[in-house]
Amino acid sequence: MEPKQLFHFNRSLLRSKKFLMGVGAAVAVVVLLLAIWLPAQQLPELLSMSDVASGITHGQITSIEDSLATGEMTLHYTGGRIAKALRDTSAPLVQQLSYLGISPQELTGVQIKIEATDTAMTVSRGIGTVLSVAVIAFLAFMAVRTLRTSGPARQKKFEEGIIPDVHFYQVAGMDENLQELKDVVTFLKEGDKYTAMGAKMPRGVLLVGDPGCGKTLIAKAVAGEAGVPFFALSGSEFVEVFAGVGASRVRALFEKARKKAPSIIFIDEIDAVGRERHNGSSGAEMEQDQTLNQLLVEMDGFSSTENVIVLAATNRMDILDPALTRAGRFDRRVFVTRPDIKGREEILKIHMQGKRISPDVSLSNVARATPGLVGADLANIVNEAAIIAVRADHSMVEMGDFEEAVEKNLTGGVQRKNSLMSAEERRIVAYHEAGHAITMHATRLSDPVYKITIIPRGAAGGYTMSLPVEDTMLHSKNKILARITGLMGGRAAEEIFFHDVTSGAANDLQVATQLAEEMVMRLGMDSATGLRVYPQQQGYAALAAPHNSQKTSESIDEAVKNILDSCYSQARQILSEQCAYVERVANELLEVETLSRDEFVRLMNAPILNHEAKLKVFNTVEIG
Repeated sequence: MEPKQLFHFNRSLLRSKKFLMGVGAAVAVVVLLLAIWLPAQQLPELLSMSDVASGITHGQITSIEDSLATGEMTLHYTGGRIAKALRDTSAPLVQQLSYLGISPQELTGVQIKIEATDTAMTVSRGIGTVLSVAVIAFLAFMAVRTLRTSGPARQKKFEEGIIPDVHFYQVAGMDENLQELKDVVTFLKEGDKYTAMGAKMPRGVLLVGDPGCGKTLIAKAVAGEAGVPFFALSGSEFVEVFAGVGASRVRALFEKARKKAPSIIFIDEIDAVGRERHNGSSGAEMEQDQTLNQLLVEMDGFSSTENVIVLAATNRMDILDPALTRAGRFDRRVFVTRPDIKGREEILKIHMQGKRISPDVSLSNVARATPGLVGADLANIVNEAAIIAVRADHSMVEMGDFEEAVEKNLTGGVQRKNSLMSAEERRIVAYHEAGHAITMHATRLSDPVYKITIIPRGAAGGYTMSLPVEDTMLHSKNKILARITGLMGGRAAEEIFFHDVTSGAANDLQVATQLAEEMVMRLGMDSATGLRVYPQQQGYAALAAPHNSQKTSESIDEAVKNILDSCYSQARQILSEQCAYVERVANELLEVETLSRDEFVRLMNAPILNHEAKLKVFNTVEIG
């Protein structure tokens, strides 16, 4: 443990000890006072004045000790019994007894002792009571104060900003984004040049991108290149149920950053504190709005000489408050996109440093097999490949280890070669996957089939993997329809060859439905619904009145259904015409379980023999 961390650990431990000591002292004082007061409150017996008169009449009371100040009487009975009684202090004891019928002759047998008022004792008791209450109040105050400074509602203490050891050369696959941020580095290192030109330093830079794209890494690289203190925290650290805590933390953060200027403040997941403000009645919304208001004030209160830049990251820019994203607060927006094939190859090179990689590993093939994956996914794949290599007792990480890691990442599970499947289930899975592969191969715009297997992996009984030849930014209508048709191939094969359907196509139908809804509602690719976009409202907007009429909603549902039905009919037609190829691929899968692309293409290019041309239809089976 570092000395600084040890110091803060000891300080927090000391605070905890003080808190426990304060609570212990308060408990001890309370116990002591109860021990003193309870015996005084436990009177032997409290009698009324009528009982006192009756005792005197029957000669049972031998003596009475009367206190003039309090009216408290101690009665001594024959036989040693002692009792207590209270009288009215406005009249003497003898006078009150005479009212109850006690004659002076009856009092001659009773010894009456009058206790004078002890002023010193009364004063001392009063002072003792006041001091006891004061001590308890002081200890309670100290306990609450210690709890506030050590509990969840404490004012967050920001330590000295640490300069990260990350630089731009350690960030790959986003050269254009780094160029936008190099201006920020130059502002921090050579601000005089921009001041002389009349340019002002940007107050904030908003990094927008999907999770895992490297927004936090870019922020660290900016601070590392500039060599300035880096204050990093999450937006959720500002949010508390205690009123005013979030705003005070914002003030403390910016005050600390100004003292260390030039510096960088990085707020990760800023949507946790920067959500759009709404009229609400809950205390949580009021606290969040107060925190956001303080953040807006701090960012707008910068002067040109403070040299403090705010970097913020989010993947939900659509829910941020417009007052936060306007120019003057966040002057720049950097969109951190998913890397292309070249960027993925550069990212893989960085993560492979320090690992024993076999010469047969092709970075370009690994990058081509991971379309759409971000830097975090690629780092996980490299690490998984190294773990698989160790498990297989390899001396170096081989290409097969990377292939297994990629498939595990894409399908979400490991191979279950020992999974028990009946012969009927295995045959259904083989024809299901063969239907996918044949449909994709026969559809012109579908991605080429990369691998087919009937070995269960994760929750899937088998899978067919198709990968694009190159990355594309635009997706045409016919290409999306081709993908939906390929997804329908598995269900169509089940219906053609088994005259029944199973639950194996559940995920295929889910993905196909999402694609069809995107075409209709967001991309304007259906002639029935036109070019209008129908956004799916979220949050407070989803609770409001619907923006679409009942007729429009019915048109959208009908358009989605028509797309799915059309693609399914096309898949059935393809498989009906090429049923011999389906049976050939399915039989090969039942024998070898896995087919590579080259093996699949070889089967598709081989001519159909006479005994293969007849369609084989199996009996209906039920999968429980």
